[in-house]
Amino acid sequence: MTELIIPSIVSCVVAFFTVYLTTPYLIKFLQKRNLAVPDMNKKDHVMVVRPGGPSIIAGIITSELVLYGFFQTNEILAIMITSFIAFVIGYVDDRKVMGGWFKPVALVIASTPIILLGAYTPHLAFPLFGTVQIPALYLGLVIFMIPITGNTINSIDVLNGVASGFMIIASFSLSVALFILQNYEIAIISLPLGFISLAFYKYHKIPSKIFPGDSGALTLGAMYGAIAIIGHVEIIAAVALLPAVINSFLFLSSMKRIVEHRQIKGKPVEHTDDFKLKATSDKTAPITLVRLILVGGPLSEKQVGYVIFKLAIFSGILAIITAFMMRITL
Repeated sequence: MTELIIPSIVSCVVAFFTVYLTTPYLIKFLQKRNLAVPDMNKKDHVMVVRPGGPSIIAGIITSELVLYGFFQTNEILAIMITSFIAFVIGYVDDRKVMGGWFKPVALVIASTPIILLGAYTPHLAFPLFGTVQIPALYLGLVIFMIPITGNTINSIDVLNGVASGFMIIASFSLSVALFILQNYEIAIISLPLGFISLAFYKYHKIPSKIFPGDSGALTLGAMYGAIAIIGHVEIIAAVALLPAVINSFLFLSSMKRIVEHRQIKGKPVEHTDDFKLKATSDKTAPITLVRLILVGGPLSEKQVGYVIFKLAIFSGILAIITAFMMRITL
């Protein structure tokens, strides 16, 4: 365990400062090229640059390369390649609005390095009941999990700071769960994701200076999904991600088809005269987590974000409890 301390500290420091130091330069670069979009939840005409994906993937690659120097495992390679492919897919969508099916289908490609490098074990671990061996079915799970986690994080990226803040909570909860299960090496490999999200949150929080864009959100979600598969903690990862999963389920069930957010005409929220958020009465608008939160009355953008973070913390605690329950069966 002690031999993991130095790799852990070095990789987390590299992860944090790579994103923290490169993001301001990325913001200036995007501003010069006028790559900005309106912040729809601000009263004044505020433009925010995007995407923040380049700094996020830089943090992932540099920190995981540090870990690869210590461990040289296929699991680290699988995480890096999967995250990079997800970044490329998201960047394509950032530059040109693709159809609703593009990201889910394309992210299947991002899952293939995990399979080709053999960085998985074909079983599912359940709390109290132990593991279930499902070799053939598990390949299907690997193929679908990266698109699910990638698009789930992307779908909750609707307010300043929410996607990065949510990932701080979910990823650190997952790391704690891995430590509880004594999967120390994968726990160390997972830690940089939390510090990457924390560094990016500095610039993404209200008022946002940069949006992650599809390239940033998909990259964070894909890395999270890859860690869940490689660490054999798929159920725990799903529990920690529960608010975002519910948001995706509500959206898909109300729309009854996969559709790109920017192509939706009916918006789930409206603005009051003082520019607080309120639930829309438009029946054609999708049902989302934010819309449900606003059923009780108008709230500011910051207040809605705090509610989502509270839900994320609750889900993170449930995930840790689930890890303790799984520990009993080991």
